[in-house]
Amino acid sequence: MLKGIPQILSPELLKVLCEMGHSDIIVLSDGNFPSESMGKDCKVIRCDGHGVPELLEAILEVFPIDTYVEKSVSLMEVVPGDTVETPIWNTYKEIISKYDNRGVDTIRNIERFAFYEEAKKAYAIIATGEKALYANIILQKGVVVD
Repeated sequence: MLKGIPQILSPELLKVLCEMGHSDIIVLSDGNFPSESMGKDCKVIRCDGHGVPELLEAILEVFPIDTYVEKSVSLMEVVPGDTVETPIWNTYKEIISKYDNRGVDTIRNIERFAFYEEAKKAYAIIATGEKALYANIILQKGVVVD
């Protein structure tokens, strides 16, 4: 056991977060996301018993968001014609604002299939049991500065 590390971060997930370098991306996926097919060329970490917000909060305690790009957080935008509400995005915005002083200005929405293409380039995909729709989020890693 370690002190100061959120318990939700498994040894496997901590290892992956540590291995990632500047500008690498990680996907936190909801339960409907095709994690295994999208992640066939990267590491897929199963966190089925957890939701995205609790993992996002824990990850951002140890993971710097990239400040060298304007938009280092990406959300999958709602497909035109779909009437799904996305209240989970407000939760994400609150969490991100706690860890990045740019707040919501670092978040962008990208079209569903563009999101999939980005996900295929990920260093890792964290497959969660999140039930909210459009709850997928991509984080681009920054640098640790003392």
